Amino acid sequence: MRELTYYVACSLDGFIAHRDGSHDGFSQDSEYLTEVFTSFPETVPSHLRDVMGVHAENKWFDVVLMGRKTYEIGLQEGVLSPYSHLKQYLFSRSMHASPHTDVVLVSGDIADTVRQLKQEEGKGIWLCGGGVLATALLSEKLIDKLILKVNPFLMGDGIPLFSGVINQTALQLIDREIYNNGVLMLHYQVG
Repeated sequence: MRELTYYVACSLDGFIAHRDGSHDGFSQDSEYLTEVFTSFPETVPSHLRDVMGVHAENKWFDVVLMGRKTYEIGLQEGVLSPYSHLKQYLFSRSMHASPHTDVVLVSGDIADTVRQLKQEEGKGIWLCGGGVLATALLSEKLIDKLILKVNPFLMGDGIPLFSGVINQTALQLIDREIYNNGVLMLHYQVG
């Protein structure tokens, strides 16, 4: 069975973006980004792969899940298929059609769709955001791992890692790395 991993950057106080979707404050250190993108090359958006010199094969994931707000960050810049090197699923109850043929719009039952994806053959499934979708998937016990890139700053307000009420959930630390810029990458197995 495929695993679903919520792999995301967050501030020390648990926010994945500012309210407007911007990411000011998150590390842009080139040494750090090179290391992260070497480890997780498939997490580099398609339109930035050549610019950043990322040409490696997908190591961990071949499917990406995005909530509407996460998807709209790229859409505002004209990016309709942000991860064309992955099978892309966009979860939205308010959108009526997918903006791109390579992006599968899911407006129905989130849990059923993800359960089906987890039964398919392939690499892992990456939940890249956002907090509302993460909350829905955690409440259905569908997230297997959390990989958090905890950045050394306090945002104070923004879009939280989980948007909504979640149950207390045990996590087991299975790996960690500390980068020179102060970012902690924490790998957790869920429950």
